[in-house]
Amino acid sequence: MRKYVWITSLVFFIAACSGVFKSEKKTQPTTLEDHFYVAYDAALRGHLEEAVREYQEVLKMDPKHLRAHLNLGIVYGRQGNNKEEISEYKKALGIDPNFAEAYFNMGVSYTEAGNPKEAIPQYQKAIQINSNYIEAHNNLGNIYFRQNRLDDAFAEYQKTLQIDPKYFRGYYNLGNVYKQKGQVEEAIASFGRALEINPRYAEAHYNLAVIYYEKKDFPLAVQHCDLAGKLGIVVDSRFLELLKPYRR
Repeated sequence: MRKYVWITSLVFFIAACSGVFKSEKKTQPTTLEDHFYVAYDAALRGHLEEAVREYQEVLKMDPKHLRAHLNLGIVYGRQGNNKEEISEYKKALGIDPNFAEAYFNMGVSYTEAGNPKEAIPQYQKAIQINSNYIEAHNNLGNIYFRQNRLDDAFAEYQKTLQIDPKYFRGYYNLGNVYKQKGQVEEAIASFGRALEINPRYAEAHYNLAVIYYEKKDFPLAVQHCDLAGKLGIVVDSRFLELLKPYRR
């Protein structure tokens, strides 16, 4: 699940035209924009303590800097500091109650912490603010799917495809719902549609391999299994053993 990082156009300008903070004689950041850029760059390089310090400097200069609160929350999350992460998102929402990305990030944080009960209303709030928030619909659907609320999950995945008919994850997730419901042909069609859009979608290949094996269509099972493996899926060794007799 992806969290949003907000970055201003000014930061892009500094990155493209300056490079001052990457030279051997580093110039100390002085302005709010300088500190924000250094923080963002440090987070990209994995220097999380530096990123925290620099975002905190931004917030000393401007305690209502939404993007700094959001990005600082993300850095805290990468450090495993869930409490501080959530606190930053809440501070952002105290400044702007319609900041959909902060609700979304809270949903991701609660989900990663194994707390779907708290995550659901965060995604719902993000969707109330922005009905076309495709990632929020997707993540909400994922929670419903794990809770075996298949109709609710199906509805959320369908909304992702209404927003973007080429959203391949939506087709993949619909395929999982169909598979769970025992609607095998519909599942095959959905996984196939995901692969039409993104032929390198390893998980879709793997799911098709399993389905085709269960259907006793062994050549296709082998084909999709091998593609899944080439694209990075670690194939269950027991499944590989089952397919051995059907390899030429």
